Amino acid sequence: MRLVLVGVLLLTAALLVASAAWAAGPLPPNELGRVMILEYHRIDTPEERWTRTPENFRRDLETLHARGYRLQALNDLLDGRITVPAGTTPVVLTFDDSSPGQFRYVAANGGVALDPRSGVGVLEAFIAERPDFGRAATFYVLPGASRPNRLFNQPEHEGRKLRFLVERGYEIGNHTLWHANLGKYGEPTVRAQLAEAQVWVQRHVPDYRFRTLALPHGVYPKNVEWAVAGTAKGTTYRHDAILMVAGGAAPSPFARAFNPVRLPRIQAVERDLTHWLQHFDRHPGDRFVSDGDPAVVTIPAALRDRLRAPLPKHLELRAR
Repeated sequence: MRLVLVGVLLLTAALLVASAAWAAGPLPPNELGRVMILEYHRIDTPEERWTRTPENFRRDLETLHARGYRLQALNDLLDGRITVPAGTTPVVLTFDDSSPGQFRYVAANGGVALDPRSGVGVLEAFIAERPDFGRAATFYVLPGASRPNRLFNQPEHEGRKLRFLVERGYEIGNHTLWHANLGKYGEPTVRAQLAEAQVWVQRHVPDYRFRTLALPHGVYPKNVEWAVAGTAKGTTYRHDAILMVAGGAAPSPFARAFNPVRLPRIQAVERDLTHWLQHFDRHPGDRFVSDGDPAVVTIPAALRDRLRAPLPKHLELRAR
């Protein structure tokens, strides 16, 4: 226990030093740097391999904000539309499996209110306190799963929750109908899992289209094209990106290395998150830093050979 406490204190000291360094002088723009796409699962107690406590999730948000990270919508990242302020770094939050602790309502004053200890409750409270942090996250839901993972485990509030997310600017993503290991099935089942998940969500949010897929277990189907686009039972689906279960920081959407069909994520556990935060502290040139203008892509001239070509026509390139 003493060693754990010492480790936490040392980490806290390191975070304070890094935060102070960022506050003293924001980094110059580098929109070819890498981006963290963080992957959360359960928000609950106790802290475990796939569980982040509400307190630790809140601490993650505080750490990211203090070190110059700002929330970026995944769909905007895919479109090359970076919306965070100049000198800050986009970070994407993702939540897999629609478990109860991610989004919960509790009884209050004869009605219901957002549980402040649920993931959405913690996030909404933090955004209210730090509006400059932005508002963005993607929830990969399981509309046909068994309890407790079927749309956050409150059947009477399923539609209300999905509409809340969309109305607040959050995104909903495909995680298959019931967390199917797509590598185990043939084409008809893979396509049905992806199409029917979208149909179930559209019952509550009409015309909502999934733009991204997070692979259950990180397993691709035998043919990746089955996951990218298709039709099943009269429903068409198309995913602009497929997210893996691991892989580290993602390349910039402006980099030649960017492959939306194999988009890596960082599992938001203490060890992995600490590793990547420290990595970007030690290697600031590897970190995406925004120029503050969604219409301009600013890069170090020395990195021009890493640039994706061609860039979308609506974007202007600026080498410094």
